[in-house]
Amino acid sequence: MPTTLTVTDPRTGDLVTTTAIADATACTAAVGRARGAFPQWSATPAAERAAALRVAADAVHAAARDLAALNERETGKTAADALGGVDAGVATLRQYAELGPLHRGRALQGQWDAIDLMVPQPRGVVAVLTPWNDPIAVAAGLLGAALVTGNTMVHKPSERCPGTGRRFAELLSAALPPGVLEIVDGDATTGARLAGDPGVDVVAHVGSSGTGRAIARMCAERGATALLENGGNDALIVDADVDTGWAAGQAALGAFANAGQICVSVERIFVVAPAADRFLAELITEAQSWAARLGPLVDGRHREHVHRHVTDAVKSGARLLCGGRPQPGPGTFYPPTVLAECTSDMLVMTEETFGPIAPVRIVPSFAAALAEAADDRYGLAATVLTADMAHAQSAWRALPVGTVKINAVFGGAPGGSAEPRRASGRGFGYGPELLDELTTTKVVHWSAPGS
Repeated sequence: MPTTLTVTDPRTGDLVTTTAIADATACTAAVGRARGAFPQWSATPAAERAAALRVAADAVHAAARDLAALNERETGKTAADALGGVDAGVATLRQYAELGPLHRGRALQGQWDAIDLMVPQPRGVVAVLTPWNDPIAVAAGLLGAALVTGNTMVHKPSERCPGTGRRFAELLSAALPPGVLEIVDGDATTGARLAGDPGVDVVAHVGSSGTGRAIARMCAERGATALLENGGNDALIVDADVDTGWAAGQAALGAFANAGQICVSVERIFVVAPAADRFLAELITEAQSWAARLGPLVDGRHREHVHRHVTDAVKSGARLLCGGRPQPGPGTFYPPTVLAECTSDMLVMTEETFGPIAPVRIVPSFAAALAEAADDRYGLAATVLTADMAHAQSAWRALPVGTVKINAVFGGAPGGSAEPRRASGRGFGYGPELLDELTTTKVVHWSAPGS
């Protein structure tokens, strides 16, 4: 087994970071330190925990450019995307610093001389396993919410960006008492050790569905809580009545932003037949305009995965309209790719490609688009582009996903949340609802003495 993680720049192949993998002893020790810190941290007033989180947010803000530069080198993000992820993380930390002290329970009146208090309490030690595609923004949500509710943590960043993840967590840890936030580096084996450790009460994981299923099994066996946001196969429906130039712009943004490596990237496109020809022509133009803006895929292994999906589609009868061939030269770049005449059994339609691929399937009606979009084992998100209010209403009610976006592939209110379904996971991963996920409710029935 390897003892180190080696990360190279996906643009140049140059070495970026070499990190030692934590062994079983180190993982157990980290969990032990977090458990030892729990009694004092959980008893710390919520306002004091929030104040520490504000200090941490300020430290991350001060280091934003350095963090973004390291993220850019480890994962291939563009400079703007990398800095945007840090800024989003800072905003999230500050948001939880405000929300934490406001998190409250309820009281129920029973008999006149009695009351039931429903009090939220921290769950204990949380193992936080975060992904590479937006390592700071995602980690800020899980770590910030866990910290402000009184939990202690062991954080394992993705093995594809251990330098970025560790540096971010170190900035948070410096504002906290010892043991409150432990950091371990490693790969899937390390994550499995944490997920199976009897000293861990919650495993919060953002990543692949396969890993999420394994975590769910381990947690179920020992009664721990699994909080999972896993893979998605997000559909985009283009209705017959929309402006096809605008729709193509939305589809390109959803499929190509961050080289398609966003949890809620557009993975499947269903176009109602009357709009299909115009939409495809506009989408090709959009793809060509994105070509010079894309960063690389995270590494060679992932590029092979993306290209295998494209190759499978073409062999199975899809028409390659643009892209579809790895670019020569250094780096793990892949061009924006548009596929037409896709069928429901192709890998690009049944699996999460997670690359800059726009597979298009033409359907005869909006009802057919809705039925095919809903026929999927994932349940993360979906987008519907339509000017028909009835179609929009039927879509958000019928699609079995956690988030339905009408007429915008990205966006959402600050503090918004979502709950994935099916193979995409379980539990709220953002917003005020995440505070509920990371606490458990204790009921105190209080009666007057002698009653």
